[in-house]
Amino acid sequence: MNTIKVTQSQAKGKSLCLSDFDHFLALDWSMKVMAIAHMRQRSKEPETFERPSDLKEFKQYLATLKGRKVLTIEETTTAQWLYVELMDHVDRIILCDPYHNRLLSNGPKTDKIDAGKLCLLLRAGLLKEVFHSLGGLYELRRLVSAYEDLVKAGVRVLNQKASMEQGHFESGRHAPFILDHVNKSIELYQRSKEQYEHKFTDLSRRNKLVKNLMEISGIGIIGAVKIVAIVVDARRFARAGNYLSYCGLIKHEKISGGRSYGRRRPRFNHTLKAVYKLAAMSVISGHSNPIREYYEYLLAKGFAEHNARHAVARYIARLTYGMLKTGKRYQAYQWRSQAAGHQAA
Repeated sequence: MNTIKVTQSQAKGKSLCLSDFDHFLALDWSMKVMAIAHMRQRSKEPETFERPSDLKEFKQYLATLKGRKVLTIEETTTAQWLYVELMDHVDRIILCDPYHNRLLSNGPKTDKIDAGKLCLLLRAGLLKEVFHSLGGLYELRRLVSAYEDLVKAGVRVLNQKASMEQGHFESGRHAPFILDHVNKSIELYQRSKEQYEHKFTDLSRRNKLVKNLMEISGIGIIGAVKIVAIVVDARRFARAGNYLSYCGLIKHEKISGGRSYGRRRPRFNHTLKAVYKLAAMSVISGHSNPIREYYEYLLAKGFAEHNARHAVARYIARLTYGMLKTGKRYQAYQWRSQAAGHQAA
C-alpha cells in the first residue's frame, strides 16, 4: 500500500495512507490562470479545468468537496505562499519536486494537461516531496538564502576588480569612472556582509541548535546557521544515509542486469556540501583536535589523503545530523567506537 508522510505541523507526526483520502487535487498556478485537476477515490481519469487565478475562488471550490482532501503543487516561487494560504483548507499538501516529474514533459503540454498528470502521479504515490514548514526556522532559510546571494554578487565584483587591475585597465579613458563604481559596490558589499554576520552572531547566542553545532571542530557561526536554516527538522531524513545523499557526500551505484555502471551523484544541496567540505579542510589544517585525530587515523590505515578528507566531511555531517535529530550536544571521539567495532568484525 502506498503511503505518504505527513509533516508534524499538519498531522502531529502521523502518516496517512493514500486510501485515507477521498479527493486528490493538483494545482498548476500562474499569475493569470490556475489549472485544477481532481480525482476521487474510484476515479480512473482526472477532471481538469481552468479558471482565472483567484485564490478565494479556489478556496470556495475546496470547501464544496466533502471528505479528506490531499493537494499537490509543484515547487515554484509561489509554492510557500500557496502552502501557507491553503494548508487550512485541505488535510494534506504535498509540494513536489518538478525535476522528479518526468511524465509532465512527455507528449503535449498545457497547464490543464500538467495538472491532470500531476494528479495521476499524486494518486499513484509517485511524487517526491519538497520540504516546507511554517516554523520560524523556515524564515531563517530566507535570511541565509539572501546572504548566499549577497556573497555571490560580492565575489563577482571582487573578481571584476582583480581582472581590471591585472589587465592594466586603469590606463583606459573611462577607467576611473568604472573603477569608482566598482569600489563603491565592494564597500556596500562589505558593509552588508558585516551586517548579516552580526545578525548571525546574535542568533548564535539565542539558538540552542546553533550553539551546539559550533562545538564541533570546523563548524563556525556561519556554517552552523546555514546547517540549521537548511535542515530545519532533521527528522525529515529517515537515516543518516539519506542526509549524506542530500548533502552530496555520497554517490549512488547504478546496477542493471547484475552489472555495475559506476556511481552517480544525486541532486544535492550545494550550500550544505560546501559547509562540510570547508569544515573538513579547516579541521585538517588546524591544530590538534578529536576530528583531526580521526583524519590521522584514516591515513595510518592506508587511506589516500583525498579519501580521508571526504571521510572526515561525512563524519562531521553525521555528527550534525545526530545532534539536530536528538537535540544532544557534541560528543567527541565517537569515531573511536566505530573504529573499534570495525576491528572486532
